[in-house]
Amino acid sequence: LSDCLACDNCMTSEEGARVFQQNQKELFRVLNLNKKCDASKHKVLAVSICPQSLPYFAAKFNLSVNDAAKRLCGFLKSLGVHYVFDTTIAADFSILESQREFVQRYQQRNQEEHALPMFASACPG
Repeated sequence: LSDCLACDNCMTSEEGARVFQQNQKELFRVLNLNKKCDASKHKVLAVSICPQSLPYFAAKFNLSVNDAAKRLCGFLKSLGVHYVFDTTIAADFSILESQREFVQRYQQRNQEEHALPMFASACPG
């Protein structure tokens, strides 16, 4: 979240409260609680990795993108994270939906005054 511009345009206040709870301090607090309690009482931790972050790790550690993904996933699981998800497919769906909306707006540009311009963003922050 350190890359987020905090423009608050991408989320509702309810989502904002959830994002606020997702930080390094909270992650380590839950990891430490999980180490101290019975496994049946563990909070399940899931981490999502955006595709934009993997080339950074690959370049920083002189690895291929696939090796960087595997190592990052292994590292997170070694900390106690239960699930690690790659959000590439979600990003692909987002692009497809943006494309569909643009084509629809483009075709309606003469009938609808505010059909264009269309602004879209995919913020990994």
